[in-house]
Amino acid sequence: MDNLKNVQPVVDFDWDAYEKGDSYTGKSKEELVETYDQSLNKVNDKEVVMGKVTAMNKREVVVNIGYKSDGVVSMNEFRYNPDLKIGDEVEVYIESQEDKKGQLILSHKKARATRSWDRVNEALEKDEIIKGYIKCRTKGGMIVDVFGIEAFLPGSQIDVKPIRDYDVFVGKTMEFKVVKINHEFKNVVVSHKALIEAELEQQKKDIISKLEKGQVLEGTVKNITSYGVFIDLGGVDGLIHITDLSWGRVQHPEEVVKLDEKINVVILDFDDDKKRIALGLKQLTPHPWDALSAELKVGDKVKGKVVVMADYGAFIEIAPGVEGLIHVSEMSWAQHLRSAQDFMKVGDEVEAVVLTLDRDERKMSLGIKQLKPDPWENIEEKYPVGSKHTAKVRNFTNFGVFAEIEEGVDGLIHISDLSWTKKIKHPSEVTSIGADIEVQVLEIDKENRRLSLGHKQLEENPWDVFETIFTVGSVHEGTVVEMVDKGAVISLPYGVEGFATPKHLVKEDGSQAKVDEKLDFKVIEFNKDSKRIIVSHSRVFEDEKPEAREAAAEKKARKTAKKEKDETVSQSSNMEKTTLGDIEELAALKEKLSGGSDAK
Repeated sequence: MDNLKNVQPVVDFDWDAYEKGDSYTGKSKEELVETYDQSLNKVNDKEVVMGKVTAMNKREVVVNIGYKSDGVVSMNEFRYNPDLKIGDEVEVYIESQEDKKGQLILSHKKARATRSWDRVNEALEKDEIIKGYIKCRTKGGMIVDVFGIEAFLPGSQIDVKPIRDYDVFVGKTMEFKVVKINHEFKNVVVSHKALIEAELEQQKKDIISKLEKGQVLEGTVKNITSYGVFIDLGGVDGLIHITDLSWGRVQHPEEVVKLDEKINVVILDFDDDKKRIALGLKQLTPHPWDALSAELKVGDKVKGKVVVMADYGAFIEIAPGVEGLIHVSEMSWAQHLRSAQDFMKVGDEVEAVVLTLDRDERKMSLGIKQLKPDPWENIEEKYPVGSKHTAKVRNFTNFGVFAEIEEGVDGLIHISDLSWTKKIKHPSEVTSIGADIEVQVLEIDKENRRLSLGHKQLEENPWDVFETIFTVGSVHEGTVVEMVDKGAVISLPYGVEGFATPKHLVKEDGSQAKVDEKLDFKVIEFNKDSKRIIVSHSRVFEDEKPEAREAAAEKKARKTAKKEKDETVSQSSNMEKTTLGDIEELAALKEKLSGGSDAK
């Protein structure tokens, strides 16, 4: 009852309206109508308003823009925002307040486009991170939907590492930064790389500050070249040289690692600024030499694979990372020079003997000739002096021929031992490299592994016969074959050559003999040991003159008398006393000498 005391009567209460069922006063009704009209005016066509997502499915999104007004927007318009959910506020453009079905027609795409340039410019000014939907690939990059504007994302701005497959990014929503706007042509350039560069730079500084030699880090194979592998250590790049990939031989890094593979590496070295970082992979495993059998020793036989060839030898891998060198001199007992390629090639499986082994220096030398007996061990029994064999010509020199009787047994045939009769200037006049030649062993030098061989010794020495034919004073027909400084070479019968000095080449008419001229020549000297025959054409006609014959006879007689006198004096000096008979012989000799003088 107390509350009723305070109730004041409504002065202007309209009882007529109350009786009719109208509970509003005239004034309040006008206000209510005005308010309703104002609310209708706030939602106009072709206007951008904020709305709230009230429902959504795979095809459509229902947006309430207030005032009990709901509209439908295609889900395709929200592809750039895969995180859209019920309750989110979105911008929409009122295309029409009612369609034929009385449905409010909204567009989120047009709403974004209406304000897109303002938003893009604002993002550039504030260095803001925005979201965009990658629509498709284009030449040199990608097309990105940003606020409804088609922006260009260059390929170089997708990531900090090179991108090989652009297609994997199509259909993705990513964060970007606006890096450039061309207002004249309405072009926008965005970058995803710019977002992560700042973060990577900080990571890079942190990593570099903590780098130490010997430190083991995980990295990703970023690039593979012929000389090594670049590893991304999380914003910092390092290089594994091809020689630090494996203890064994590596032809190309792709044999060991693959692109984008995650591997552990050890830091070997870096420069002062730590911009060049040398990494190692093989250093994470024990050195193969450390695992080499302790029982392996010099003289043992090993098997391996030829991994590198050179003219001087071959490198054999007997275990991964363990190699030995077979020098070319240890490939054959032969003495003549040959190339290692004559014996083996890369990839061949070979057996060898350990010649030297240095575990500290990690070096090993091998040999394959040691698998065969040394042919010089029993050289005297196998190839005694005087034995005859067939050899192969291996090389020429100015002074002879090197011939191989068997592999490892070489000998020299001196040029003077090639022919009994011909004066040979070069061995190629007699034989050729690679040809077979009959030889006889003349001398053996086992210590120096040398044989002296002969070829002419296989035939009988014709000079024994020539000695009976080309006696001093005998005359033979000959041909001048060559003129030299001190005379001429004369071709005599039986393939023998003689020599005549210029004074013995004067013909009877006083002219000089010429090349290819046939003349008679008299032998004036014969030397079997040096195989030399001196002849004269002049002596042939000079000795036929009577004066010449008498002079020759007198000269001969004087020589004979002198010889006999010398013998007599020699005998008399050894006698104790002279006998009568001796005196008579001396008298006869004197008389003989006197008579010879008278005859002259």
